[in-house]
Amino acid sequence: MCVNFGREICGTLETAETREWLVTNGIGGYGSGTVAGLLTRRYHGLLVAALKPPLGRTLLLTKLDETAVYDDHTYPLHANRWADGIVSPQGFRHIERFSLEGTIPTWEYACADALLEKRIWMQQGENTTYIQYHLRRATQPLKLTIKAMVNYRDYHSDTQGNGWQMTVEEISGGVRVLAYPDAAPLYLLTDRGNVSPVHNWYYGFDLAVERYRGLNDKEDHLHAATFQVTLEKGESITFVASTEDLKQYDGEAALKLRRQNENKLLGLWKNHNSALFKDSPAWIKQLVLAADQFIVERPAPDEPYGKSIIAGYPWFGDWGRDTMISVPGLTLATGKPEIARLILRTFAKYIDKGMLPNRFPDAGEVPEYNTVDATLWYFDALRAYHKDTEDDDLIEELFGALADIIDWHCRGTRYNIHLDAADGLLYAGEQGTQLTWMDAKVNNEVITPRIGKPIEINALWYNALRTMALFARRINKPHQEYTAMADRTQLRFARFWNSEKNYCYDVLDTPNGDDITLRPNQLFAVSLPEPLLSQLQQRSIVDICGRQLLTSYGLRSLNPDDTHYHGNYGGNQYQRDNAYHQGTTWGWLLGTFISAHLRVYGNRTAAREFLEPMANHVCNHGIGSLSEIFDGEAPLTPRGCIAQAWTVAEVLRLWLATPNS
Repeated sequence: MCVNFGREICGTLETAETREWLVTNGIGGYGSGTVAGLLTRRYHGLLVAALKPPLGRTLLLTKLDETAVYDDHTYPLHANRWADGIVSPQGFRHIERFSLEGTIPTWEYACADALLEKRIWMQQGENTTYIQYHLRRATQPLKLTIKAMVNYRDYHSDTQGNGWQMTVEEISGGVRVLAYPDAAPLYLLTDRGNVSPVHNWYYGFDLAVERYRGLNDKEDHLHAATFQVTLEKGESITFVASTEDLKQYDGEAALKLRRQNENKLLGLWKNHNSALFKDSPAWIKQLVLAADQFIVERPAPDEPYGKSIIAGYPWFGDWGRDTMISVPGLTLATGKPEIARLILRTFAKYIDKGMLPNRFPDAGEVPEYNTVDATLWYFDALRAYHKDTEDDDLIEELFGALADIIDWHCRGTRYNIHLDAADGLLYAGEQGTQLTWMDAKVNNEVITPRIGKPIEINALWYNALRTMALFARRINKPHQEYTAMADRTQLRFARFWNSEKNYCYDVLDTPNGDDITLRPNQLFAVSLPEPLLSQLQQRSIVDICGRQLLTSYGLRSLNPDDTHYHGNYGGNQYQRDNAYHQGTTWGWLLGTFISAHLRVYGNRTAAREFLEPMANHVCNHGIGSLSEIFDGEAPLTPRGCIAQAWTVAEVLRLWLATPNS
């Protein structure tokens, strides 16, 4: 068991409220909260339903406030922080143990000699959350009272009750909550006990993390129903929250199905990596399960079983760039190449003017195409897939689309993305745009515009050309044009080298000249399958990035000696976005650095050592997963999403690439 906390974590609010759990349903819905049980984010909830899978996320069931009565003593098991800062009640004091059983968060509450277990999981493919209570130990009956707190809002927003009248009606086994006439209904059901409909707003829940993020930090939730049951030793009650009208359900069967699914995931990984399975530590196996939480259904034109990848929980949707970077680690490394194939075919349906979507908006169906690298990462993902499977049929199917992408980039597409005929390098950007992965923008201010010829874009472009030549030869198509273009790009890529600094320019031909800023982007010229630059230059890049940018959890996005460096990520949106790519540490870049280090030094043992700090991080922030970002300065506090796809993906990919032998 990888995640297992006792009272030393659970009984202290300062630690228990910074550990956050996550459950998902494979269609974009999720549940998330803190080990302590109190809300700290607007994104917390037991059922955040994807009403338009994989997006349209809507908070429906916020939390359950439980109280146990045992031997005439009352034990509040829940916790709330209110607008005045008071935490009442403090149910976390009764948590004996918290653990993850696979991805299932599990609590043990000690009430004198009684021990009550609680588990939370979701039904795969449904907006349905199960919460099960089991009285494992007792010498007397335990009476459990549960207050259901509900809402109905977009997961990015917040609610002020202001007399909002929802419809709460009693049905067999529970209640049906309708926020307004056209809303999706919420069914709150239980397999035993009594239920009483209620309509009582609770005002002023305090959201500490939102205050840190400079956002509204107060919210109201509706107490919609109270459930009561008396449990004898060995008895259980299962509580269900769903958008489905479940006439019948079996909590034990649902729990068994969830466990079987997770055992299947570990089995696929074991079969794909049998030589490494026995010696793999528990935290790596935990990440194999975490990897599946990001994979979601996305039906596409002519692809009803399409798949995609959620970039991060709790607030990101599926982004083209993040998806393609994550495919090798989340699918291929875990023994699920058929999922990779579905993802690659799904995104091919959305190629437009030679570009993949940057993201699919939460509201509306029109994808956004404001990225230069998502499309280039598509080639890398496809190359990794083909190396793993030798699936020539998919290459045959997609080759025309790939050729069209190259053609559009040569003649020019959106946002002034075009091949510069003078030097064979790719130019991208125009005023007011942010097209690379360093894409922070506040109102109309782009924090890192990087207009010109970014180094990682041209490394990706070169690799895309070599990949096209490889694919062409594989399926007996002409390859000479792609080979010639790649040769020219390789020759002119030497422009990026700055002999005075012994590292590369970050961007060439910007409106202000060549940008010498030291960033981690130049590592891609070393780490990608087709490296550029000489061996001495590659080593120099790895060494200077290791000395100036590397942290325990990733790479800083900017040299700490730079005057624009921000070592801490926090404050309002403008302050956070100013730091986002100006010093903040990014976990996914750890994979890039290790790949480059391995190529330069060839020492797998040394390369794997860079991954070891993540073993401890699995038990912090988003427990059982890996964070999006970290402060640039010690103690490298985790920030951003509690679970980020490309961080998990890159750690898994590099774990397999650095076997001990």
